[in-house]
Amino acid sequence: MDVEKYRIILARRQQELQSRLQKIEADFEAPRNPDDDDRAVERNNDEVLEELGESGQRELAAIEAALARVEAGTFGTCVRCGNPISEERLDVVPHTPFCKTCAAAL
Repeated sequence: MDVEKYRIILARRQQELQSRLQKIEADFEAPRNPDDDDRAVERNNDEVLEELGESGQRELAAIEAALARVEAGTFGTCVRCGNPISEERLDVVPHTPFCKTCAAAL
């Protein structure tokens, strides 16, 4: 397995998420519109942005954990059963800590 390939993929995704989360934070800090109707739309947009932010933070935490496993030399090994995680699975979800069997059991 080419661990360096996954380290690069994870690092790129980490940068992308950090940038996106900064943009979401900046949008929350932007001045609000004084118009009542516009504020209602902004509140709806804020709910969507908040969910995207939370999702991004969860993925970022998973990526950081995966990068720590790369550094520790345990990347590609299931944290639950210790079996190898297939490259096919890592290609789809490079930050996964679980093999297909363990992920299905959760």
